[in-house]
Amino acid sequence: MAGASSVRVAVAQMTSINDLAANFATSSRLVKEAASAGAKLLCLPENFSYVGDKDGDSLKVAETLDGPIMQGYCSLARESSMWLSLGGFQEKGSDDAHLCNTHVLVDDAGNIRSTYRKMHLSYKESSFTEAGKDIVAVDSPVGRLGPTVCYDLRFPELYQQLRFQHEAQVLLVPSAFTKVTGQAHWEILLRARAIETQCYVIAAAQAGKHNDKRESYGDSLIIDPWGTVIGRLPGENGLTIPNIS
Repeated sequence: MAGASSVRVAVAQMTSINDLAANFATSSRLVKEAASAGAKLLCLPENFSYVGDKDGDSLKVAETLDGPIMQGYCSLARESSMWLSLGGFQEKGSDDAHLCNTHVLVDDAGNIRSTYRKMHLSYKESSFTEAGKDIVAVDSPVGRLGPTVCYDLRFPELYQQLRFQHEAQVLLVPSAFTKVTGQAHWEILLRARAIETQCYVIAAAQAGKHNDKRESYGDSLIIDPWGTVIGRLPGENGLTIPNIS
């Protein structure tokens, strides 16, 4: 993979809240920790930069990709000389009533290399989120990456296309699964996607209580092409940093 025998990948688990600065501080700490451990790529979960307390909050903070929020994360990638998978960013949509749930891949120079807008929408998302239309893959130091977001996981044909049409080697599934759906389906679906595509699957997750109404399942995972879990963050937030080859 990427011409290397083995490469380190970091997966972050966090509990984002309705405070952009606090989430950025958490992300900064995780980036520095991953960089010092020698990781070439750090994967952050869906809604890494913001989780609102109530419906509509996300629309208020939605920005373009050249706005200050995303540019701050690009600076983190540049300063740490590490790729970042930014798993689900509230990108400004085509009008004030909509946003895109956008997975942004940033290289080690701080440049946005690829954007994937979530295609399959869930949990009342469709009322304020525009569905993406394009499947993308991008080469990186850890192999060819296939970005997806959360609910996409339930649609295996997307992963088949990433593997067999776009030649992805590493499938990215940043998420904020609820506790109920996470307990029932999270690990088994991720392992299925790995086995059926013979790809690595990296799934960075939100975990714990974001506010009084919302709690995420956690259990961030890295799974190899045999379907074996090689990295896991069960309850605690932080990083898991296995080698993949």
